[in-house]
Amino acid sequence: MNVILKTKVKGNYKKVMAAFDRHLFEALKPPVGQMDIIEFTGSTKGDRVHVRFVKPIKAEWISDITEDGVTSEKAWFVDVGTTLPWPLASWTHRHIVEKIDEDHSLVIDDMTFTGRNIFLTLLLYPAIFFGFYPRKRIYKRYFGKLFKSSSAA
Repeated sequence: MNVILKTKVKGNYKKVMAAFDRHLFEALKPPVGQMDIIEFTGSTKGDRVHVRFVKPIKAEWISDITEDGVTSEKAWFVDVGTTLPWPLASWTHRHIVEKIDEDHSLVIDDMTFTGRNIFLTLLLYPAIFFGFYPRKRIYKRYFGKLFKSSSAA
């Protein structure tokens, strides 16, 4: 199953991608429940993200960054889940930042996943869609503040 969310933000695509750091990851934490960041080594190939959900459920999520790159039109990195909370069986999240113009970018969250069976996969779709949808607002606010001077020229 696949969920894709696209968000137009302020900032040059290379600078937006460079801002995918622990500070942004902290800003993206879900507003409900409790999640602890155990490890965040970065957003380039070989890095790892490990989070522990404490409330409302207890679960571990570990993703390895398996790919990253930059072209003249976009930048990206890919995280693949190696330890996932039940009911997920697989997870691949492509973080893509496309160039719109010198001062604006398109952030794309492209998530491919499966559940432990087809029924769980179907149930996960709305949970993942609505679980990640708030990122659109967070991205706009976060990058709007970070790059507020780039549109004031």
